[in-house]
Parts: sequence; structure tokens; C-alpha cells
Amino acid sequence: MLPTLVLVGRPNVGKSTLFNRLTGTRDALVHDMPGMTRDRHYGRGRIGGKPYLVVDTGGLEPVVRDGILAEMARQTLQAIDEADAVIFLVDGRGGLSPQDKTIAERLRRARCPVLLAVNKTEGMNRAVVTAEFHELGLGEPLAISGAHGDGVADLVAEALADFPETETSTEEEFGIPKIALVGRPNVGKSTLVNALVGEERVIAFDQPGTTRDSIYVAFERDGKPFVLIDTAGVRRRGKVFETAEKFSVVKTLQAIEDANVVVLVLDARENISEQDAHLAGFVLETGRALVVAVNKWDGLPPERRDDIKRDIARKLAFLDFARFNYISALKSKGLENLLKDVEAAHAAAFVKMPTPKLTRVLQMAVEQHAPPKNGLFRPKPRYAHQGGKNPPVIVLHGNALEGLRDDYKRYLETSFRKAFKLQGTPLRIQIKEDEGHNPFEGRKRVALSASDDTRRRREKRIRRKLYGAD
Repeated sequence: MLPTLVLVGRPNVGKSTLFNRLTGTRDALVHDMPGMTRDRHYGRGRIGGKPYLVVDTGGLEPVVRDGILAEMARQTLQAIDEADAVIFLVDGRGGLSPQDKTIAERLRRARCPVLLAVNKTEGMNRAVVTAEFHELGLGEPLAISGAHGDGVADLVAEALADFPETETSTEEEFGIPKIALVGRPNVGKSTLVNALVGEERVIAFDQPGTTRDSIYVAFERDGKPFVLIDTAGVRRRGKVFETAEKFSVVKTLQAIEDANVVVLVLDARENISEQDAHLAGFVLETGRALVVAVNKWDGLPPERRDDIKRDIARKLAFLDFARFNYISALKSKGLENLLKDVEAAHAAAFVKMPTPKLTRVLQMAVEQHAPPKNGLFRPKPRYAHQGGKNPPVIVLHGNALEGLRDDYKRYLETSFRKAFKLQGTPLRIQIKEDEGHNPFEGRKRVALSASDDTRRRREKRIRRKLYGAD
């Protein structure tokens, strides 16, 4: 197992900035508004000579006993219990605060080493800026700058000094497939993450907008590794006003791009909205495999369930390739079938389709139903090969294929789906014309030079004398 470094501190001391510096990414949201980070955020450390994991946590408010701040504090305390080393971050420009003393008192009871890092010290005298923090009793304060990287490498080296080298790879640690849970606010995405993982890994709160960042959660189920990505709820553009929420929407769209499989979570107790369809359309455009989870299904009367299924069939008809699961994340019902469909969709997205079999399926489809004429010519698909994965891409070769109509392409897509059991993933069909057209078509005619023109005229006179014609 890789050693885990947990970043702890009060709000707005620069934990997410340091997280991004350590991981070499922009995965953690950074903003000058306190409380941007709420859940634990894991990443692979890239600074230093040893591999390790780094965990960004929400600002620790030890005196708060209820509400979202209390949930954030509980997540941070759980991360401390799981840590191999804690980096306690304080603000060198803001100075020592009573809240820092309260956090330090809690960290002195931790079972792992604690390093005190004084952040935002760029351009300042290190001895002077760290002097007052000796009062915390956590050893020698280390002056750093998460934004500029000053002293960060030394901090990591000291934190990892007692840990041996390890060969564990990031892929083994996090595994695949990567599953992004997306949907509108308050449909139960975080509750579903906790139910799948089997612990309260992310904050599940009855307040819309609780999740702001995209949280990556690695877990195993029945010996199989997965990575869940809990994302922020996406509302209609006209209802997004806060800067933090705008950042969250961007993170959600990036998580969809990064995922292998997307689970679109719907609320069974609310009607299917236009925003649900827009989100599904974006997933379709990105080409990601898709599974639909209709949450909060428990307790609904049979007639209401029938109405919901009809509404889904009408408004999400373009998702005919995806499987629909009716679940209750709160009561952990229907989760086994959901994961089975996720695995099937992931396998379909990365399926290997041999060229001979693809060509046979194409030829059988053309024999059963030839493509209609387009003008004077009838398109003639001849063979096919695989052009990509995630999503699967099938490249068709032949003559006059630009004349293939969209409905015929859908017919071919259905034929390929049946033959290769491509349930749960979009399928792309690309067209490539065979050689046979004029390779010089569209090129400008280049004028001959004077010497070439003279040579051409002389050759023509010689041909007339010998053969009597050009």
C-alpha cells in the first residue's frame, strides 16, 4: 500500500492549492471563498522520490456540532484516522489563530506523525514568520508556499522519511473501470456512493449543492476494483449563479470525459426534466458508456411506477442502448444488478471486434437489406474494421458511401450491436471511400515552364511524323 499524506487545517489556508501542487493537477477546486472543499479528495503525489497518496480535506471546524460544517469536520477526522502522516497547514500571513490551537490539540492525539507547515510565506523571512507557531507544540514549523512551490519538496521528503520504497502502481491502487455518477442536485448520488462503498465516504446531506468537487473513490466489490466519481449536481444554466457552482459544473463535465462508464442518476419521485435529457445528451456526445439508475424507487405505488416508466421511455427514447436500473440507494436495493450492468457496459466500450467478423456482419446486413440509391448511384459497403474503443468505432469501406442515409446507418448500427452484444455503449460509424476516384480532382492546373512547353511541342511534332497523329 502507498503511504497516505492527509492535508488538514482551518478553511482557506491553501490546502487545495498544495494538493494541486503535490499531484501536478488541477483536480481540487481553488477559490478565495472558504469552504470550497467538502469531501476527501485523493490523488497521486508527484513531488518527491517516493510514491504516495495525498488527501485534500475540507476546512476543519472542531467546535461546530451540526449542519454541513459538522459533516465536513467528520470527513476530515476520518481521513486523519486513516492517514500515515498528517500535514497540518496554517496561514503564515494570517498568523496563529485560536482555531489553529484547537486543531493542534486534536492532532496531538493522532496515531501518526504530524508535520506543521506554515503556508503563504513567499517573500517573507522564514524564521520570523514561523516563530509564533512553535506555540502549537508540533515540532519545528516548515515554511512553504503551495502556490509557488517553495519548500514543498523538503516538506514531502520529511513526511516520507520513515517510509520505504514501494512498487505499487497507481493503476493497481485505483483500478478500473472509472464510474462517474451524474445527475441533478439532490437525486442521491453521494448516498449511492456510500451504499456501494459500504461506508460514509462522502457527505450525503439533504441540502442541494452539498457536493461541489468531483470526488474519486476507489473500492473493491467481490474482488473486483472500481473507481467511483461523485460529481456535483448540474442544474439548468439559468439557475446557476454562484461562482463556486459554475466551477462545480465544469468539474462534472470533466469527470464525464475522464470516466469509462457514466451512471445517470434520476429521481423517481420527480418528473424527468429537460436537464436530465441534456445531461444524457452530453454523455452521448462524449461517447461514454451509460447506465441509468432511477433512484428512490422504494415505497412508490405500482401505478406511479408505471407512469414513471412511460415518462422515461418517452423522454429518453434516444438512450435505447442503455440499461435502466430501478434502485434505492438509501436502502441499498438493486445495487448488485447496477454494478453488473456497469461491468457489461465497460466491457462493451472496450470490446475487440475482429475485421473478418465485422465484414461478415456487414455483408449479411447488406444482403438482407441493400442500401437505397442516392441519385444515380447505390452505395456499396464492401468491408469494415474497428477504428477505436470507448466508444467503439467501426470504419466502413466501399464506393459512394457518402450517399448512405442516416436511417441505413442506424440499421447497420443495430446489426453490429446484435452481433457483438454492445449493450450500454454508444457506437460510432465512420465512412471511408475506397480508391478509384480521380486523385487529381480539385487540384489547380500548374502552368508549364517555357523549356517544358518547348519540349512538349517538339515531342508532338515527332509523333505526327512517325504515327500521323497525336
